[in-house]
Formats: sequence, C-alpha cells, structure tokens
Amino acid sequence: MQRKRRHIRNEVRLKYLSQSGFWPSGNARWYFKAKGAKAVAMPDARKDSAEFLRAYVAASGKAPAAQPKSYTKGSLGAGVTAYLGSSNFLRMADSTKERWRSRCDDIRQAYGSASLEKLTARNIKTDLAQFEGHSANNRLKVWRSLCHFWDQQGLVDTNVAKLVSMRETEKTNGFTAWTREDFAAFRSHWPIGSKERLAFELMYRTCAAIADTCRLTRAMVSDDGWLTYTRQKSKSTATAPFYIAGPEWFEATDDLQACLDAEPQHIVFLTTQTGKARSPKSASQWFSKAATAAGLDSGKAAHGVRKGRAAMFKENGAAADKRMAILGHETEGEATRYAKSADLRRIIEGTENFQLSKPVPTHDTKPLKTKGFKHG
Repeated sequence: MQRKRRHIRNEVRLKYLSQSGFWPSGNARWYFKAKGAKAVAMPDARKDSAEFLRAYVAASGKAPAAQPKSYTKGSLGAGVTAYLGSSNFLRMADSTKERWRSRCDDIRQAYGSASLEKLTARNIKTDLAQFEGHSANNRLKVWRSLCHFWDQQGLVDTNVAKLVSMRETEKTNGFTAWTREDFAAFRSHWPIGSKERLAFELMYRTCAAIADTCRLTRAMVSDDGWLTYTRQKSKSTATAPFYIAGPEWFEATDDLQACLDAEPQHIVFLTTQTGKARSPKSASQWFSKAATAAGLDSGKAAHGVRKGRAAMFKENGAAADKRMAILGHETEGEATRYAKSADLRRIIEGTENFQLSKPVPTHDTKPLKTKGFKHG
C-alpha cells in the first residue's frame, strides 16, 4: 500500500491547494482555492489518499491531470525535472518560482520526450512563435535559465538559448510612481485605524514591497528603532528608520506610530481583521482596490508607493548609496531607475525651496515615540 501511495504522489500534481497548519492527527490541513472561487477545506487525510483525491475531484469539478512518473535519461523532460530540483530554481523568490514552475511544466509537457542534446536555437524560436511581445520574452527567460543550468551540468554541449534574441517591445517604466498628491489623497480617504491606512504607512515608512510588508515583524526592529529585513525577491538586505524620524531627506511622518497605536499588537505588523497574518499573494490586489477607492488613477498599485518614495529621496538630495540602503537595491543603476519619476526642478532647486513650503501631510507634528513598540 505504501508503494502505491508513493506512486500516486509522483504521478498526480494537484493545483490550487494551499496549506494552513496541521490537523491534530498530524496531517497537513489543505484548502482548495481556485482563482475567483471560495476556499474549500480538504479532509483530514493524506494528500495521496483515495479520500483526499475524491474530495479534490469534487471541489475542482474534474480529475487532476496525471504527470508521467519519470522521463527517459537524456530527455528534455528529465532535464526540466533536474532544473526544478536545483539551487538555480529553488533560491528564487516564492512568487517567481510559482510563475516559472508553471512555464517549466508547460515546456516539459510539450517537449518532454524530445532529446535534450538535439535541442537547437530554432526549436526554441519555434516555441516562442506562439507568444507575443513580453509573453515571448518571459518564456525566453525560462529557456535561458534552463539552458544555462543544462550547460553547467554538462547535459548539453552548447547553450543554444544564447543564440535567441529577445523581442523588441515598447519600453515602459513599470509600475507608476505615486506622487505627494497621491499620498495625501490616500491618507485623506483611509483614516487611521483602518487596515488600508496601516498598510500604506508601513510601505511609506519602510519602502518595502507589499509582499515584504506582509512579512515585517516586531523582531526585525532593533532597540534603537531601526528596521532591518531581507527582501523576498532579491534576498538583499534593506534597512529604514522605523521608530525614529531619520534624516531630513527621509520625510518621516508620525502617522505610522498613530496607526500602530490603534492596532492590537501582533508579531507581524500587518494583519487581517481577524488578526491573522495577511497573505502576500492577495495583498497586492487588496491594496490596489484601496487605492482606487481613494480616487487614485487606475494603475496606481502598491509598488508605486515604493517608487514614489525613491523619487522623493532623490529630490531631497539623498545620495544613491543611501537610497540603495533603504530600498534594498544592489546597484546604482537600479536605484536610478526607481527614482526616475523624481521632479527635476525640485532636484535643482534643493530641499529648502520646496519641502518647507509644501510639507507632506501628516497626522500631526509630534515627534515619534517608542513606548509600547519595543519588540520582544
């Protein structure tokens, strides 16, 4: 029976499952959550058991697609499987791994039986022909990572993906940076005491991405009031004044302090209404809706707060290394790109000619306090 269970687990890949703790029996507690659908609790049973699979089929409305147990040695499918188990893949951020695993699975399913050593640049170009613009380039990035790994491991003689060029696409600046007016509009709409306002003030203060904001904890704050954390995406270290005002160019407000005063204390700063840690997956969409409700233009997403703060720092005269330290950037080029929306006139005129004449809206002007916020 044990051998049969292992066979099922290797051959069936169950999608849309998320784990939330464990049953008293020791089995993992799973929920089936398809996009746009309500979560369905799975039974207290092993994931490869008949009982669990019957519940999964009932929840999904269809039987899960079977995956081949293994691929022939030297096949493209075996190469993809090896890549998915390598440090090249596993060290990626969780959000990146999820997207890349899906693309790798698609490549493996389409070409798994093909000979890896016979892979050519033309084969990759043919595969890319079914995609347009950025989608084709995203697919090529996966091919390049696969071929780089295969080349490293001696599974191929040549990294043929190097011979395939990226598509020419219209250049964009990515997420739209928020302006000071956007910051003021959001604060005006969402009062202190709301979860939306707390999320905003955490991002304004720390300049963290929304996924990192969800993971910030009190233990990350030192006794002297500085927050230090590791970014999920780049694994780089970022630090910011949290319970202290910081330098003048930082443009700190005391609104985060007021928001934290209005919240019950938890290990993590940003929680749901029920006190649970907020999911990084859903937080981005949740915050975008909050920005829309505040009257901000469509496209003003959570990441725009981070870019808007980077522009403010540059306008205020902060050197590149200082901006890099707070934003967790590892190159000056990245720091420059993030601050691209900075107002050039403000940069030329200097801090004293604009900051004092048009201060950032705040809750009030009292200095930050630390009482009640020490970690531990």
